[in-house]
Amino acid sequence: MLEDQKKIIIAIDGHSSCGKSTVAREIARKLNYIFIDTGAMYRAVTLYCLRNNIIVNGIVNTEKLVANLGNINVSFKTKPDNKQVDIWLNGENVEEEIRQLEVSQNVSPVAAVAEVRHLLVALQQEMGHAKGIVMDGRDIGTVVFPKAELKIFMTAGADVRARRRFDELTAKGVQVSYEEIKANIVERDRYDETREESPLRRADDAIVLDNSNMTREEQLEWVIDRVKNM
Repeated sequence: MLEDQKKIIIAIDGHSSCGKSTVAREIARKLNYIFIDTGAMYRAVTLYCLRNNIIVNGIVNTEKLVANLGNINVSFKTKPDNKQVDIWLNGENVEEEIRQLEVSQNVSPVAAVAEVRHLLVALQQEMGHAKGIVMDGRDIGTVVFPKAELKIFMTAGADVRARRRFDELTAKGVQVSYEEIKANIVERDRYDETREESPLRRADDAIVLDNSNMTREEQLEWVIDRVKNM
């Protein structure tokens, strides 16, 4: 029985818009683990920057951002009705707002700031101290929890990811361009893989999950099988 197994840390890294958070959330629910969406943490910091003119015309004022880190409080709260975990920024639920395209277009340069990563990585490590968590992001298996018991590197083709993101946003009534979304995904891949601070890469002991042609249910079954076989 999965419930009888010793609690572990499941680290899920991978490219943007490949469904890491969706799968991680379902895995956590299945295992009765805590789900932590680290990408949402960086998005929340990015939203703060956009609101406070720290990002102007796509340029991050790094000095101003670092000076404001003490004013940024990021936390997660679970909804009592459906156990969904939402992210809060300085006392405000920003779960929906951080998913907007403007935030997506600016999150990579914010996440590349060393001081931002150091602050959020420390928070993430504290959250995982008792284990029994599923955490997804870009550097979970390489930096945050290099000794995680199960590491997964998720990916999918850029066209597949762009289509999924486009469908997700349009379903919410957001007017977006498929070409603009794909261009953003390609640029984020480039930025994430080449940044100096904690670049996106597959941990040596991570298992690759290419979900280009997999349903959500198939992905969930794939991960659960690996938890069972540990």
